[in-house]
Amino acid sequence: MVDDKMNEYINKKQERKIFSTTETILLVIISSLIGLSIGLLFKQNKIVNSSEVVTDQNLKEFIKNYNYIIDNYYEEIDKKDLINNAIAGMMESLGDPHSVYLDENETDNFTISLNGSYQGVGIQIVKDEESGNMLITGVFKDSPAAKSGLLPGDMVISIDDSMAKDLSASEFSSIIRNGTKISYKLKVLRDEEEKEITLNKSLVTLASVTSEVFEEDNKKIGYIYIGIFANNTYNQFKQELDKLEKENIEYLIIDVRGNSGGHLTTVDGILDIFLNNNQIMYQFEQSGKLTATYGSGTDNKKYNIVLLGDEASASASEVLIAGLRENLGSTFIGKQTYGKGTVQELMTLSDGTQYKITVKKWLTPKGNWINESKGLAPDIEIELDEKYYETYEAEDDTQLQKAIEYIKEK
Repeated sequence: MVDDKMNEYINKKQERKIFSTTETILLVIISSLIGLSIGLLFKQNKIVNSSEVVTDQNLKEFIKNYNYIIDNYYEEIDKKDLINNAIAGMMESLGDPHSVYLDENETDNFTISLNGSYQGVGIQIVKDEESGNMLITGVFKDSPAAKSGLLPGDMVISIDDSMAKDLSASEFSSIIRNGTKISYKLKVLRDEEEKEITLNKSLVTLASVTSEVFEEDNKKIGYIYIGIFANNTYNQFKQELDKLEKENIEYLIIDVRGNSGGHLTTVDGILDIFLNNNQIMYQFEQSGKLTATYGSGTDNKKYNIVLLGDEASASASEVLIAGLRENLGSTFIGKQTYGKGTVQELMTLSDGTQYKITVKKWLTPKGNWINESKGLAPDIEIELDEKYYETYEAEDDTQLQKAIEYIKEK
C-alpha cells in the first residue's frame, strides 16, 4: 500500500517510533487476561475443568487430538507453544487481516509503540544483512543515548561482551529491553574512530506530537502533527495546543499523515477538546445494534481547523478526521485515507503473548462505514511532491502548502 518513498516519509515524520509492528492499523486496544493450561476445556464458550462434560463436538475433537499429540508425539512438546500456535491458526482462519496472533517480540514492539514509553536507552537500530553491521538509525530526544552523544550513522561493534555482528536486531534490542542490568557498554565506530560509551537504562518517552506556528499575511496558523495515538499522546497534544493558543493562532492545521492509529481513548480525549455533548464523535455497530458516543467538551474553539491525511492515515486517524469534519465542517486536504472501519480487542495469554480480534464496526458521526477501499475522500485532493522526499522542508510539502494557501484564501 505504501511505497518505499512513503515509508521514508513516515519514518522521517515519526522519529519517535522505535520498532515496527507486524500490523500497522489499529483502532481500539482493550486489554484482558486469559489463562491457558493443560486439562482446561471449554463448555458453553467458557473454560471448565476436564472432569466436566463438553457438549460442543468441535471442542471435543480439538481436545481429543490435543491429548493424542501430547501423549504420542515422539519428541518433547512445549504445550504453551502448541496452544499459542493453535490460537494463531484460529486467527488466520478468520481471513481478517486485523485479527492476528502476536509472538513475544511482536507483542513487545506493539506494547512499546502504544504505551508511548519504555525502559531502554533510546536508540533505533537496523541490521545490514549483507555486511552484518548494526547501525544506529535514530536517537531519541532526552534519552540516555542522546545524552551520551550517540548519533545516527554510528556503527555498533559490540554491546558488553557480545559482538553486534553475531546478533540480530531483535536479539540486540532484547539484551537491553529484557535485561536486568542498569548499565550497558557500547563500542561504536564513527568516522573510523572507535568510541566506548556507557549507557544507563531508564524510562524513554516517545514524542508523538510536534507543533509550530506559520505566519502568513499577518495571520498566525498553528500546526500540530500527531504520529500515533499512544497512551501519552493526549497529554502531549494538549500541551502543544496550549502553546499554540498562547500564540493567539487564528487557524489550526492537524496533520495525521502516516498515522496508522492507536488508542480510541486517546482520540476521545482529543475530540473532547473540540466537541461538546450534543455532537457525536463516532458510532459502533455490533450484532445489528448501533450505539453513539458523544463528546463531552465545553470549550468551543474560535478558530477553524484544516486536516491533513493520506493513504497511510488509518483507524483512529480516520475517527479524528471524520469527527471534526462532520461536526465542525473542518476541511480535509491530502489523499484518500486507508479505510479501516473495524474495532479490535487485544487479548493477553498467560505467557504474555497476545492476539487481536475484530469485534465490531465503527461508523462516522453521520453513520458512514469507511472500511477497506472506501476510506475518507479529501475535500481537496493533492499529491505530495516528489521533491519533499529529498528535502523534508515545509516549503516543499505541497499538501501542507495547499492547506496554508486554503487558509489564506479563506
